[in-house]
Amino acid sequence: METAFTHVIASPWTALAVMACVIAASVVQFGLGMGFGLTAAPLLALIDPQLVPASTLFIGLASSALGAWNERSRIVWNEVWLAALGRAVGVGVAIAILATLTSRDTFILVFGIMIAIAVIMSVIGLRIPFSRNSLLAMATLSGTMGTITSVGAPPLAIVYQDRSSSEARPTLAAFFAIGCTMSLAGLYGSGWAGQRDFLLALFMIPGMIIGAVIANRLRDRFDKRYRPALLAISGAAAVILILRALL
Repeated sequence: METAFTHVIASPWTALAVMACVIAASVVQFGLGMGFGLTAAPLLALIDPQLVPASTLFIGLASSALGAWNERSRIVWNEVWLAALGRAVGVGVAIAILATLTSRDTFILVFGIMIAIAVIMSVIGLRIPFSRNSLLAMATLSGTMGTITSVGAPPLAIVYQDRSSSEARPTLAAFFAIGCTMSLAGLYGSGWAGQRDFLLALFMIPGMIIGAVIANRLRDRFDKRYRPALLAISGAAAVILILRALL
């Protein structure tokens, strides 16, 4: 365990930075039912690429499962299972892509590009009417992006954007709990994840709990007040990751 944590706990400031990222991302996740990955993944990748995607997916799984359980009576399960089918396809596509990446720099480049795409999708206000076909298509894209980067929320946010967060949040939380499980199964099955990823996720659990408490106080106000700043930070991190991989 000590070996797994060495690169994180070598500096107290590094550990604090990791915890701050997880707290902020958890506030977003518990407030909206999604968004942990988009907030945390690019920042954690800047701190240490080993923190993504698997460790971040574990925390996304835990926070989504807790959020879904808290509002389980309002989950629309037929939508969850349809989206899960698309997620499964997306995971398969992601594993095929990962199999072609021959170096860590190449992975970081692909990671940064996908984060940038996720930010752009969140910013431009693309509108796709909700339907079974659009849900299936966006869930597939979510599965691909989410498995490679742990960021799978933006595609689903597009098809759910006309619903209030109180309506969409439980269903999306349930979907991401199942979706993160699928992505982790794919990563472990293909050799892209191991024991270290789980141990690093355990290290981040306290930050998730703190974020849940904060989100309970902020609730629906959080997205309106802080979303533009968080997207700007995620976008800047994506650009830095791309440049780091290229230079």
